[in-house]
Amino acid sequence: MEDTVLLATMAGLLLALGAFSGVLAGLLGVGGGIILVPAFFYVFSGLGYASPELMQICLGTSLATIIVTSLRSLSAHSKKGAVDWSILKGWGIGIAIGAAIGMLVASTLRSEVLQAIFGVLAAMVGIYMAFGREKWRLGAEMPKGILRAVLSPVIGFLSVLMGIGGGSFGVPTMSLFNVPIHRAVATAAGFGVIIAVPSVIGFLLVDIAMVPPFTIGAVNFLAFALVVTMTLITAPWGAALAHRMDAKPLKRIFGGFLILVALNMLRKALGW
Repeated sequence: MEDTVLLATMAGLLLALGAFSGVLAGLLGVGGGIILVPAFFYVFSGLGYASPELMQICLGTSLATIIVTSLRSLSAHSKKGAVDWSILKGWGIGIAIGAAIGMLVASTLRSEVLQAIFGVLAAMVGIYMAFGREKWRLGAEMPKGILRAVLSPVIGFLSVLMGIGGGSFGVPTMSLFNVPIHRAVATAAGFGVIIAVPSVIGFLLVDIAMVPPFTIGAVNFLAFALVVTMTLITAPWGAALAHRMDAKPLKRIFGGFLILVALNMLRKALGW
């Protein structure tokens, strides 16, 4: 009876989480992973599944959802001709290599370390969202050669350590190098697929002792199924809202919220 109640509670929380993350992703253009990872952590730990490897489950499960949502987004953007395939081809191999390395590193780290990494990187993303300016530029076109060879694996590596797709690091990078924002968002969906596929394959092979029900390796399939179902339903709602209101001040508010989430993650990582 207790197991049934626990599963029902877990399912209800995950459905609500998927619905919320879908609306925010559609409204603000942020990847669901940056919302899902801390939410998964609080849901699973609150239900009694806290362990030294819990963050690995949060990262692996978040990245599994990103495969589905990024493919759907990439397909939709591609039909509108918004994806820059030359950027995907040029940056894809480096991003995939960085993602694979990120998965291998994440699989060896304890939850506290991954929490600290997430906290620091999420704070940086939050600061950019809250205070960044669309007119900021580092160059007139996307880098090639050595700079691309350095930046592309870094995007994949850091994204996996946070359990996120291509939006949080890919969109700012492309925007800073003069790629129009709509094309950057569309192309970043492709980054998400390239990041998530190799890393999820690796996370499925990770051996973790204490896991929630329906978990293989470091991917919880109950959370994956429920969150993806709700995200696919509610993301268009958020996108529709975005066309009816100015999302810029909302992005700044969410940036501030993300900074608070990041600081709370850091607090927990430090045991305060």
